[in-house]
Amino acid sequence: MLRFSAAAGVVVALLSAPAAAVSKPFGPFGPPNPYTAANGAATMHGDAESSDASPYPGPGTGSGAERVQVTTLAAACPTVLQGSDGMPVALCTAIAGRNPTVYLLNPSTGASLASLKLAAGNLFGGVYAYMDEHNRIVLFDAAGDLLRIGHTETAGRWSLHINSSISAAKAIDAHCASVCGGVVGLAPDWQGRVWFATTDGVAGYVNPSTGAVQTIVLGHGELVANSISTAPQGVAIATDHALYLLDAKRKGAPHIVWRYAYDRGPARKPGQLSWGTGSTPTFFGPQNGTRYLTITDNAVPAENLLVFDTEPHHGRLATKPDLVCKIPVLTPGPSGTENAPVGSGRSVFIASTYGYPYPAYPAGTTPSVPATAPFTGGITRVDLNASGQGCHTVWQDTVRSAAVPRLDVPDGILYTVQRTDPLDPTGTSDLDVYSSVAIDAATGVVLHSTTIGAGYLSDTLQLSPTIVPGRVMYQGTISGIDRISG
Repeated sequence: MLRFSAAAGVVVALLSAPAAAVSKPFGPFGPPNPYTAANGAATMHGDAESSDASPYPGPGTGSGAERVQVTTLAAACPTVLQGSDGMPVALCTAIAGRNPTVYLLNPSTGASLASLKLAAGNLFGGVYAYMDEHNRIVLFDAAGDLLRIGHTETAGRWSLHINSSISAAKAIDAHCASVCGGVVGLAPDWQGRVWFATTDGVAGYVNPSTGAVQTIVLGHGELVANSISTAPQGVAIATDHALYLLDAKRKGAPHIVWRYAYDRGPARKPGQLSWGTGSTPTFFGPQNGTRYLTITDNAVPAENLLVFDTEPHHGRLATKPDLVCKIPVLTPGPSGTENAPVGSGRSVFIASTYGYPYPAYPAGTTPSVPATAPFTGGITRVDLNASGQGCHTVWQDTVRSAAVPRLDVPDGILYTVQRTDPLDPTGTSDLDVYSSVAIDAATGVVLHSTTIGAGYLSDTLQLSPTIVPGRVMYQGTISGIDRISG
């Protein structure tokens, strides 16, 4: 029997029959970024490489009682991060006023211990952040200030406070007004520089040691609507026209190593927040965890997975993109996604968002074509060929994924949230049921499903889950955070 409550901290218990053993693990992981918390829970997509692969096992496959603890915050919570002190920190956007708000969470229940509200800015100002090596959440505010926010306990009471602030506004405003639409994504490189990209296509970095800011314009009229990723090879940024690999090896200035103009299609698709790729770029690979770089394009009728080899040639990065895989995904029929690919070893997983009914869109979003479409869902696994050239589809399932999947590498399980309309297999309504599902990453078979909520306030909005030590997974929703434990 299931008992569900929207009250904070209420426990839901389910008993389930044991599932079959999962298949072989994936990996390896990329090298740990020394300027983030340990790999696995430092960014929305897990690590600086945005692999969406976790070194920690998730809640499991129902071999015992599972608990779902629901914290209602009246805010959509896309990002939950955790550092070495075991204290979860969430970045949310308040429903009223859309103010980005940082929450410190109780690691045992997921309930809020403290909060810090920031000034409202663009929609993505309350989405992307990372946890640094000192357990501080790092983000840009609406004014273009790079903030580091720490947490402390005094006399049994927790508080959040801004530890440092560096303004990048003057350098960004030199290219366009209003901080060029606001900073969308940020991530540190392996030298500690904090790279960023703005909505209006200005990229660059802040040097935390000196406060110096360096910038570059990616392309005239190009927009950024997703986060960015870093690896030892460089910084990957996707605009609504092209994928870029950048570094700062030429006298310390941001430099475009290469640019690849992908097929952006004729228009924004239903179930996407912008016209172009929905992907945050993902580094992955079977040798060192970062050799390959992947996004999806926006081709019609079916979009393609694109994979590039970033292996240095003669000790230097190639100056042009080396496309080693282009394959249609989420077929048959029209396909599209707003989610980053999951990458580990030779494998990439892509979840469809085509037709997903988002309740709100960023300012200036273009109309979708068609205006609406059924949300049929589906996840595709693609593997690179052993030669490193070409790729092939391994499996495709019909899970209606309402979250960015997260790969539990130790157990070989892909976790996501399935959205189910009790009246229509391809429909969506405010009565929909949301279930955490565990998928065998080797075969695509659903091993276990746990209902975590029902109704509008349980909408997981295609947000990313975060797995932390102790078989605990945090899943953001439109109204708060679900803490799921095995």
